[in-house]
Amino acid sequence: MSAKFLRKALCVVALAPALALTSAVAAEEPLKVGFVYVSPIGEAGWTWQQDTGRREMEQALGGKIKTQYVEDVPEGADAERVIRDLAQQGNKLIFTTSFGYMNPTLKVAKQFPDVKFVHSTGYKTAPNVSTTNARFYEARYLAGIVAGKMTKSNVAGYVGAFPIPEVLQGINAFTRGMRSVNPNAEVRVIWVNSWFDPGKERDAALALIGQGADIVTHHTDSTATVQAAEEKGKYAVAYHSDMKKFGPNAQIAAVTHHWGDYFTKKAQEVLDGAWKSDGTWGGIKEGMAVIEGFGPAVPEDVKALVTEKQADIVAGKLAPFAGPITDNEGKVRLESGVLDDNGLNKMNYYVQGVAGKLPTK
Repeated sequence: MSAKFLRKALCVVALAPALALTSAVAAEEPLKVGFVYVSPIGEAGWTWQQDTGRREMEQALGGKIKTQYVEDVPEGADAERVIRDLAQQGNKLIFTTSFGYMNPTLKVAKQFPDVKFVHSTGYKTAPNVSTTNARFYEARYLAGIVAGKMTKSNVAGYVGAFPIPEVLQGINAFTRGMRSVNPNAEVRVIWVNSWFDPGKERDAALALIGQGADIVTHHTDSTATVQAAEEKGKYAVAYHSDMKKFGPNAQIAAVTHHWGDYFTKKAQEVLDGAWKSDGTWGGIKEGMAVIEGFGPAVPEDVKALVTEKQADIVAGKLAPFAGPITDNEGKVRLESGVLDDNGLNKMNYYVQGVAGKLPTK
């Protein structure tokens, strides 16, 4: 063996442990997972529940992942900048958690094909973009049953963020649930045109109470509606998360959503190299939408009725949007059968029992 060849051989032997060590470190490096939140995390609400899911994912996967988040990110140009920044920082899985993040997510995803994205509440996918949502309307229907049984004025108030299909599904399901046990019930809606604006939400809730609502609920992110009901001695149905801390006497139920298992599943798929673009829309059966947090004022027979109807939904015996469905102007939207997902995602009307006209864009 020549001296030159021997030196090369020794060099390769010396490098081998270093290369093995480098590969081992790379293999053990945690998956970086980023989150973009539309409002402050706070102590309750949509973003609080999303962050609870993030923390549950951390607990489930331990050192396999490392997460970071940016909160209170407006929809639009700011969102695109933040999403891109998370990708540039090496996050290989990014959860974008608001409807208005849909197009910014798709734009950034095209620029970072090796990064996986999950967009909440949207409907557009791409090779590296999945969507997820919960069938909130199933639990909304059940909450409507509680409201219909407990109202004395037969008027419920609903604080809405934006008149998009997801929010209309909630309003309409709540109304149909109410009227299934109380045909005289009416729902009145005030739109605040914001996901998170406690001042506007409070003003809207107080205005609805002033219009005769003795039960209020909301599809907005803060606790303002529940707090307004507590202050005025009225009932409230909390949304996104259990808010009894903010309305111990007001809250009669909470319609909540749970993301931990889903987040964990998607992260594990990336770790396993098995991630695929898909759409997930899970409801009560999947544990993604839940009715909980019943207040002390709710009678046991009402809770029992909700339990019964919940079992019917899980078994496929009850659908909140089974025909006939008539809008509040008398037009039949579905004569028979059950409204399919395409119909749900195009919902642009109020059902019978909702007062007023839907805002025009």
